[in-house]
Amino acid sequence: MSQTTATWVRPLPGRSAIRADALLAAALAFAMLTTTLLYQRSRLFDEPAEPWVWAVAIALCTAPLALRRRYPAAVAVLVAIGFFITGQFRVPEALMSSICLFLALYTVGAWGRNRAAAFWTRLGITAGMIVWLLVNLVVSSADQSYLSDFSRSGIFSAYATYATIQIITNLLYFGAAFLFGERAWRGARLSAQLEAQGRELELERQTSATQAVALDRLGIARELHDVVAHHVSVMGIQAAAARRSLETDPQRAVAALEVVESSAHAAVEELRRLVHTLRTPENEDPASTIGVAQLAALVAESQRAGTPATLIVSGEPRPLPMLVDVALYRTVQEALTNVRKHAGRGAVSEVRLRFRADAAEVEIADNGVRQTLAGPGTGTGGSGGGRSGIGAVAGNGSGIGAGLRGMRERIGAVGGTVVAEQREQGGFIVRAEVPLAEVPAAESPAGASA
Repeated sequence: MSQTTATWVRPLPGRSAIRADALLAAALAFAMLTTTLLYQRSRLFDEPAEPWVWAVAIALCTAPLALRRRYPAAVAVLVAIGFFITGQFRVPEALMSSICLFLALYTVGAWGRNRAAAFWTRLGITAGMIVWLLVNLVVSSADQSYLSDFSRSGIFSAYATYATIQIITNLLYFGAAFLFGERAWRGARLSAQLEAQGRELELERQTSATQAVALDRLGIARELHDVVAHHVSVMGIQAAAARRSLETDPQRAVAALEVVESSAHAAVEELRRLVHTLRTPENEDPASTIGVAQLAALVAESQRAGTPATLIVSGEPRPLPMLVDVALYRTVQEALTNVRKHAGRGAVSEVRLRFRADAAEVEIADNGVRQTLAGPGTGTGGSGGGRSGIGAVAGNGSGIGAGLRGMRERIGAVGGTVVAEQREQGGFIVRAEVPLAEVPAAESPAGASA
């Protein structure tokens, strides 16, 4: 919430502020009554006003100050009238009335919520007081009994000097009230701005923390999906094969169960590594991070699971940034998992890893033949038809759409793109490309051995 001079409005004072102003007004009333009695006793004033005039002047100068921060302009006008009565009708007081008027003018500048009204109120009171002073000085200059010891002859006479001092004093008096009031208002506005900015920063901090937690949860969900879905799909396929061949071909059943056992161990190991990384991320060893260097092992595992697959590497292998390395590996892993789950019997997959001058790319293609209905969003540019295969990750309502979504999130996080679509000759293809020029230069040693 950005607040400017033109738009910021000072809030109304609370009960504690009004209570403090009431106590201040009472103290000033008592002080002004005391100084009036002292001035009366000193006989500095000839022919002082009647006591009832004192009461009116004291009441007007002090009582309105109880509401000075709630109605600053009106209070300043009333106090100015009381000040005028004090001086014009010879109330024997000259100290506390000046303090009350100064405080009222200061409050208009510091608390006036309508800045135009605050300015014109102060200007009007100041102009009125200066005019009143000038009139009194002119009238008094013709009264020889007033300051009779002061010479009045010549432009630099004693009385002219006295008049000049009075004018300068009053200009300084009203100027100081104006200046201090403006500074107080600007200070309050700046304080409000800083508080608002502090609240905004706190809100942004909370929002960022919430987003960070959400991103962490999303990342954990992707990792769990990639690890569990891959190994469980292998285990499911091999367990089914073992069940079917248990009586007819025990050796084949034993081999299938060995694959199930191996996949279970691998899944547990990856889950342990994931939990360890989440608990102590600062101790994570970059050299142990999975990447394209492990694609050969991934393809071999797919072959052992009963889905023929081949790996083709083209271009000059070179180190990849760690995030890119992991994202490409997970993309291939998820795609091969979906081939096993949805491409049907006899499907053959081919994994291509390409190193280009400005990008790294993986391509996973299958020749699946079993047809099922696939929903929208199968690819980034999307095909409306459906076929069971890699693209079927977007197809049904069983939650497998998280696979393609996870691919896009991973590759998108490192500046790449994912395309999933049907092949013209049959089957499905997933292609993930990451421009290397747009990612950080932190390198993973895993990519060097691809």
